[in-house]
Amino acid sequence: MSSLNKWLLILGVILIAANLRAPLTSIGSLISYIRTDLELSHALAGTITTLPLIAFAILSPFAPKIAHKISMEKTIFLSLSVLAVGIVLRSLFGTASLFVGTALIGVGIAFGNVLLPGFIKMKFPLKVGIMTGIYGVFMNVFAALASGLSVPISSIGQLGWKGSLAFWSLPAFIGIAVWLPQLRKGKKQDEIDSEDQNPGEKTALWRSPLAWAITLFMGLQSLIFYTVITWLPEILQSIGYSSSASGWLLFLMQFAIIPVTFIIPVIAERMDNQSLLSGLTGILFILGLAGVLYGNHTLIPISVILIGVAGGCAFSLSMMFFSMRTTSAIQASEMSGMAQSFGYLLAAIGPVLFGALHDLTESWAAPLIMLIGVSVVILLAGFEAGKKKVINETLEEEPETLSV
Repeated sequence: MSSLNKWLLILGVILIAANLRAPLTSIGSLISYIRTDLELSHALAGTITTLPLIAFAILSPFAPKIAHKISMEKTIFLSLSVLAVGIVLRSLFGTASLFVGTALIGVGIAFGNVLLPGFIKMKFPLKVGIMTGIYGVFMNVFAALASGLSVPISSIGQLGWKGSLAFWSLPAFIGIAVWLPQLRKGKKQDEIDSEDQNPGEKTALWRSPLAWAITLFMGLQSLIFYTVITWLPEILQSIGYSSSASGWLLFLMQFAIIPVTFIIPVIAERMDNQSLLSGLTGILFILGLAGVLYGNHTLIPISVILIGVAGGCAFSLSMMFFSMRTTSAIQASEMSGMAQSFGYLLAAIGPVLFGALHDLTESWAAPLIMLIGVSVVILLAGFEAGKKKVINETLEEEPETLSV
């Protein structure tokens, strides 16, 4: 690979990462404007954010299958194209266009989420850690930028909320242009992996205790992240913080994620066993959530940072496990699809369950204790996922063991 092609490939990975969260976070601060303009109920407006998560859960298992047929490069290109169309469509017309465009965005991001870890394993086998770190950093940086800049952009001239949402199609179109050279190099995954792929590998994932440990680790950290993103401001306001201060604390949590998503993959790649890192992640979640439950204003900023650091660790380790615990790029994609399908289903359920517990108990204590319990499971699942094994080895050692 020439130096130019190598840098184009790295830039392509960065641009894909930049598009995996920004189209979602850009809409959060504009919800009130959208709801007023289109006369949506609160419940209907809430589905704008949950619809992509449902798409992630349903479609994630299909991404590796399509990549297997037409190549990973072409599938990623198509996902970027669908994403760009979805961003433009949701900004053009009325309510129907908003929801159809949002659904297409969910489809595009679902495929990118699943395939990128396997693509990194395939193209950068000796640099998985640093490339996963780069991917995580740019994904979270653009997510934070989209969240913070959407309202200021909407106030420029006559752009409004539609123009602001349409603005975030630019990274997608740039990504499509940069990715075009990769289409000439795409090979079907069965050609790439024919020499080392076990024919039973894909179905074996669902029988592997290790695969289920990775899936639980990924899924439960997603549940905590999306639940905290949804409810933390209201929890903080209930203990005396202003809406503005609550928003800044939520920003602090997301900011704490960014450096960790680069550092942890680099460290994890150099370790034979990542159980210590996984266990530490669960402990940080427990300490951070316990601090929010305690409600002391002096401890709250520290607690919020701990939750952010834990979330960054958990996400980065999940992406690393997809590569480090599998034997081929297609198996990494299959593992990613399994974990993210289950994970985003939990992510969609988490905020609703958390809110329902609050309604039942008229207190934030019970739902926060539930998340602390989830953190304990993350600690246990992470300890297992962090052991130096690959999925095929696990099946050979424990052929009769069924996943739970």
